[in-house]
Amino acid sequence: MMIFKKAIARRTFLRGVGTTLALPLLDSMTPAFAGPQASATKPSRLSVVYVPNGIIMKNWTPATEGANFQIPPTLEPVAAFQDQMLLVTGLANHAAVPPKGERPAGPHASASGAFLTGVYPKPPAQAGISLDQIAAKELGKDTQLASLELTLDLGEQGAGADAADTDAYLNTMSWRNATTPLPVENNPRKVFERLFGGDTSTDPAERRRRIQQDRSVLDSVTEEVRRLLGGLGPNDRGKLSQYLEGIRDVEHRIQKAEENSSREILVMDRPAGIPATYDEHAHLMADLQVLAFQSDLTRVTTFLMAREKSERAYREIGMEEGHHALSHHDNNPSMVEKVAQIDHYHTKLFAYFLEKLRATPDGDGSLLDHSIILYGSSLSDGSRHNPTNLPLLVAGGSRSQFQGGRHLKYSNSPPIANLFLTMLDLLGVPVEQFGDSTGKLELLSVV
Repeated sequence: MMIFKKAIARRTFLRGVGTTLALPLLDSMTPAFAGPQASATKPSRLSVVYVPNGIIMKNWTPATEGANFQIPPTLEPVAAFQDQMLLVTGLANHAAVPPKGERPAGPHASASGAFLTGVYPKPPAQAGISLDQIAAKELGKDTQLASLELTLDLGEQGAGADAADTDAYLNTMSWRNATTPLPVENNPRKVFERLFGGDTSTDPAERRRRIQQDRSVLDSVTEEVRRLLGGLGPNDRGKLSQYLEGIRDVEHRIQKAEENSSREILVMDRPAGIPATYDEHAHLMADLQVLAFQSDLTRVTTFLMAREKSERAYREIGMEEGHHALSHHDNNPSMVEKVAQIDHYHTKLFAYFLEKLRATPDGDGSLLDHSIILYGSSLSDGSRHNPTNLPLLVAGGSRSQFQGGRHLKYSNSPPIANLFLTMLDLLGVPVEQFGDSTGKLELLSVV
């Protein structure tokens, strides 16, 4: 028997002028005799998507537990993913409460700083290693970037340090270790160039020159792409074409944002490459995460919709008041309704990310099948700064990892770190103890 199928190395790059383009997982990267089991062995991915200031829990929490729960109003945008998500309620961010004798920081700084670390933040700028960085230590061994830390925040002023010793507790949820908070990036151009190369100069004139010349990543590797496509089968050609089209589309949208920001005086104080609208900014950052996962440049991302205590005014949905101010609604019906609209808007943007992951082929499934996505906030009731009964959603994974379509409600307020222990287990990064964890949430696994 003659076997014509050739195997391409998993870590294959196309190189151009200032550019290194990683390829997505193709069928040709599976050896001819490896069989279906080999294509099922793929890297796991983790993404944490964060929303600030708590959530209106009556619009988040289903009326029933277990399978086939009715989607509550805030989660309507992600209803199409119900069979691939777990809604988890009853867990607590206990580490946000200051230990006896500790000087208390503000409720937002302590909740945000403790969210992924399970450690109460305290001077001098200390928390603990975060969930994403524990995963990145293992999942990042074979990738170009261990992790990506992204935000939609425009560096707003006025929120202050919330009585804490550093703004880091508010501005990032990623900590490499107890004393090293990781900076977040809000500029899609910088993220794009970190992933795919490009000009190394930060000089604005140099960036404008590149826009005018319209020299793209794909222009730099055209010949190599043409050569590679000629030797691939139809399925791989389709996968690669979709991937390249995604890169071209994202780069074009970034360039348009840069052109607009150079023309409009009102947004001149924003870094080049940040779209004028929150929607497009969120979509671009989501697309960049999908491309990073697809090309296996990183397997771990964190994504702040806005930093904790954010006063962003969501004018895209008619909100003139700041989010944080609205979150202190004290059960005022009008303010509660406005916060609920913001919650729904955030979930709608999150649904875009999930849909892009689900629509992107990856081996024997999709990127969503091979990812674990956590969505939630470090507070439940923002008006009272309540760190218990957190709003948490776990999406993705195949049925071999965990059974979706369920609302899991836990009593006695287990620490959120217990959920993280189980997630790390599913990612193949087993950890015995993390933050204030007391054990794994066994019900997360298929029973």
